[in-house]
Amino acid sequence: MNRALENKAAVVTGGSRGIGRAIVEAFSAHGARVLTCARSGDGTDLPSGVHWMKADVSRSADIDTLAVQALEVLGQIDILVNNAGTQIEKTALESTDEDWDKLMGTNARGVFLMCRRLIPLMAESGGGSVINIGSISGEHADPGMALYNASKAFVHGLTRSIAVDHGHQGIRCNAICPGWIMTEMADAAFAQAKDPAAARADALARHAAARFGQPVDVAQAAVWLASDTSTFMTGQTLTIDGGLVASSPLRPGLF
Repeated sequence: MNRALENKAAVVTGGSRGIGRAIVEAFSAHGARVLTCARSGDGTDLPSGVHWMKADVSRSADIDTLAVQALEVLGQIDILVNNAGTQIEKTALESTDEDWDKLMGTNARGVFLMCRRLIPLMAESGGGSVINIGSISGEHADPGMALYNASKAFVHGLTRSIAVDHGHQGIRCNAICPGWIMTEMADAAFAQAKDPAAARADALARHAAARFGQPVDVAQAAVWLASDTSTFMTGQTLTIDGGLVASSPLRPGLF
């Protein structure tokens, strides 16, 4: 395998499962030293050599501890992947104050806090690549997920601002915008449909790639954005959705 991240050090949030886990595995396989975290779990099943700590990215104190540990075990930070996220399947009118605090705390505040704390450390060692995990839902609203959609729109806007404000420090910042990637969060979104099986079949029919995405599809894009082969790429949102949002609302196969 091409070890595109040899001698690089990466921090990946939410790396215990799903997309985050796939990114951790891909980074490690490509030669990166990796520290990952999550709110639960113990990291015992992660790839050999991957460092683990328990952390809630919505808490500044946890992020301070993570930053210290990252420097201790990695030596420096070249790559930051803000993947930790949560999802609530409610409309704006159904959402409570507690829902706002929980979802925005992780999806928006968490990304902001991680960037604010770790970007100066990255700049001290010459810069690096920040990769935020956004979503096509930040540009194209999924029904019944108002706060999730809004949180991802925030991530996209913050991504552009970081790229513009910190490019002179050697910091690149991009967002990956996954579509339907088969994880527990995707299953939960389909489950809220009146007919989950029909909703899943309809969604699949709208994919030009004729399949749903897998976490590894996002991980491969993250490897490229983290590597030195993407050094002129910054301030962008990279959609990984199998062609879902490229097509018109008319379902393929009916015309």
